[in-house]
Amino acid sequence: MSVAKKDYKRITTRTLIDMKAGGEKISMLTAYDFTMARIVDSAGVDVILVGDSASNVMAGHETTLPITLDQMIYHAGSVVRAAHRALVVVDLPFGSYQSDPKEALRSSIRIMKESGAHAVKMEGGSEIKESIRRILNAGIPVMGHLGLTPQSIYKFGTYSVRAKEEAEAEKLLEDAKLLEQLGCFALVLEKIPAALAEKVAKSISIPVIGIGAGGGVDGQVLVIHDMLGMNNEFSPRFLRRYMNLYDDMTAAIGKYVGDVKSKDFPNEKEQY
Repeated sequence: MSVAKKDYKRITTRTLIDMKAGGEKISMLTAYDFTMARIVDSAGVDVILVGDSASNVMAGHETTLPITLDQMIYHAGSVVRAAHRALVVVDLPFGSYQSDPKEALRSSIRIMKESGAHAVKMEGGSEIKESIRRILNAGIPVMGHLGLTPQSIYKFGTYSVRAKEEAEAEKLLEDAKLLEQLGCFALVLEKIPAALAEKVAKSISIPVIGIGAGGGVDGQVLVIHDMLGMNNEFSPRFLRRYMNLYDDMTAAIGKYVGDVKSKDFPNEKEQY
């Protein structure tokens, strides 16, 4: 049965919880700059994630680890200035929160004050509970992230599906309940079995947003460069490409180069 979509003028953390309660799926995409964020926001996306995936798609790094807190704040500020409806969530980058709750709070305060973002996102469960608790106590909303956690890629050694074994699946479910208990307003589950993700979503009251976690969760998130086909080297099973901009942009730029070389551009109408 379809669910009527409400006309939300501004998405808040409370809105997302209401969406889950009302059975309305949550849409979430990444953005890292003003122009792209303005398009994403205008298209009606509920949540814009300023992801540490900027390390990959914007800076060309192999992993998310190299991006710094200053760089995340720069990207976040650009997105916040463009977003008039969407909730803007910013990843805390690797090294800014894992080992020291006080450092985690300082990092989160900087993101909120300097970028104007609405919430932060953190990878991990029980091992970072003190950092989460300290940030929440300061009044900063936190989105959790379990399953495949890219900041721990060298620990895992692979980007393969997580929580396929019973012990890891049980821990993930326990961590999800802990994040809800601590006060997180939502949770991302990345690359885990669909049945487990659905079980988690039904076990907690906060929204569960999936990426490679099946359709039984409360919403979906993709990297904007992937779903628009700007990145033609990344083709996981969970990715649906809605455009093929790599080919279209390459053709358009090639046409521009050809027009310049042939002196076709600019023509008389394109001059003053």
